[in-house]
Amino acid sequence: MRETVRLTMAQALVKFLTKQYVSVDGEKSRFVRGVTGIFGHGNVVGIGQALEQYKDEIPFVAGKNEQEIAHACTAFAKQNRRRAIYACTASIGPGSLNLVTAAGTATVNRIPLLLFPGDIYADRQPDPVLQQMENEADYTVSVNDALKPVCRYWDRILRPEQLMTAMLNAMRTLTDPAKTGAVAICLPQDVQGEAYDYPVEFFQERVWYLDRTPACEDAIARAAEIIKAAKKPVLLSGGGVRYSDAGKALYELSAACGIPVCETQAGKGEIDCDYDLYLGCAGICGTLCANLITKDADVVIAVGTKLNDFVTNSKYGFQDSAKMVGINISRMDAMKLDGEGIVADARAGLEALTKALTGYKSQWGGQVAEAKKLWEEERSRMAAIELPDGFSQTRALLELNSILTEEENIVAASGSLPSDLERVWNTKRQGQYHLEYGFSCMAYEISGALGVKFAEPQREVYAFIGDGGFLMGHSDLVTSLQERKKINVLLFNNNGHQCIHNLQRSQGSDTFGTEFRYREDQTGELSGGYLPIDFCKVAEGYGAKSYRVHNASELKAAIEDARKQTVSTLIEIVVLPGTMTGGYANFWRVGTAEVSEKPAIQEAYKKLHEVVKTLRKY
Repeated sequence: MRETVRLTMAQALVKFLTKQYVSVDGEKSRFVRGVTGIFGHGNVVGIGQALEQYKDEIPFVAGKNEQEIAHACTAFAKQNRRRAIYACTASIGPGSLNLVTAAGTATVNRIPLLLFPGDIYADRQPDPVLQQMENEADYTVSVNDALKPVCRYWDRILRPEQLMTAMLNAMRTLTDPAKTGAVAICLPQDVQGEAYDYPVEFFQERVWYLDRTPACEDAIARAAEIIKAAKKPVLLSGGGVRYSDAGKALYELSAACGIPVCETQAGKGEIDCDYDLYLGCAGICGTLCANLITKDADVVIAVGTKLNDFVTNSKYGFQDSAKMVGINISRMDAMKLDGEGIVADARAGLEALTKALTGYKSQWGGQVAEAKKLWEEERSRMAAIELPDGFSQTRALLELNSILTEEENIVAASGSLPSDLERVWNTKRQGQYHLEYGFSCMAYEISGALGVKFAEPQREVYAFIGDGGFLMGHSDLVTSLQERKKINVLLFNNNGHQCIHNLQRSQGSDTFGTEFRYREDQTGELSGGYLPIDFCKVAEGYGAKSYRVHNASELKAAIEDARKQTVSTLIEIVVLPGTMTGGYANFWRVGTAEVSEKPAIQEAYKKLHEVVKTLRKY
């Protein structure tokens, strides 16, 4: 007879998690490194009891907000190049609903995130229970159904034995480079505690092999033919290059064929910034040199990128006649913009393409060097900015770029900071630059820094965050203190959502609801003085060390002292509004009002749509 062990569903779940491994290029490692979350009545006596029972085998980290601690899980997986994860549990109702944003962030960024939201009673006997939302048209629905659109796999365990097929499907999805993202396994409260005689083999060590998908020879031949016919091809490196360890292969193709390299936010840092054919990031937040070169390219070789509008300049960044070649593990992404698709692991695809292009050389001549010179002049200008009224944001970032060392990590996600970092930050090591910009999710930054710290505890990590992002979510600053995982928060205080404020003004509008100002009694508008928020006191109240700086020398001194601390720190950097980088040969298609009484908006609409008429259609 088959040997069995009687466990609750929750106990079986946790025991299963401890036995999951991944193997990449023959190197095996444990996949699920721990569980995070917040306990409530919908999970504490179920999966909470199981986690307590197996606490010596799998650690638990207590979050303070479900969305934020799930972001930390995403960051941990991203920093580990999708080869290790933390799972996250939440209680029924609002706790589980808080996971939706984090799930969307993970899925959009193609990062594995395993969620265990508590759910309503499967037997329905206590219904309606506390925090249950009843749907009169469909009583099987709970708030957890809101997770379906943002997950790559979703399941609800209505019987304890369903756990076995559900978790195998979950692991299959999480370890599939083409399909990975958020996975939600919903856990009804009663079923968590129900026992079943599980087969012992379900808990045997299981290895998930992340095999490299080879490139089809015919696809390589078709792509090589297109590139060989071109004079000015360009490489566009995305996150897939990072996750497949393809930086070396990318460089070898570029060097062999003389093809310049641009990056996306997700791919930034895989190529040495000192390389003569490196141009930085392309797109709406791209460098001048990258955008000039991509605009003149006759072939764009997009590697491991989903080609969103910030990468393509809303399709303004490439010639209408430029041909596209895509190397991507996802067939959908490989063939975007009507491209010739190579469905393959990024490294395998690049290596095969390099062989097929033996003897080929681009004809860029001195154009790349000239474009790089223009950008270096602009970067030097920004580094020298001295303003009589205060500190420039771009100057602060360039100072930080020179102060922070190769061994230190940075994290950012939203507002004007990602665009500025994308343009001006020169990475010093693969994996140093950690940006969430697939979703550009506010409140990711501090949680992301915590996740990166869990992934690489030996390194200092710095969260770059605006005052708007900090106000939206910073609970994991407390978690970092609780776990003794020191992080450093670099809070850029410019009195509001200045990135969006700039967008307003660029399209002919005035300031409206984007700055942190008092409401005026006389006008009823948010046009009074700036709110005097003391972010340092907030951090100090949690137990962190804080600093406030107004110039380059104060910033350097604060960083040097923060390195000496054993607790998390917050450095409030007071910068002037509107002192971020501008646009460089870029275009962003936004929904400017077609009808308005304001002449400035009318003019903005006219200018926008004159460009729209010229864009690639597909």
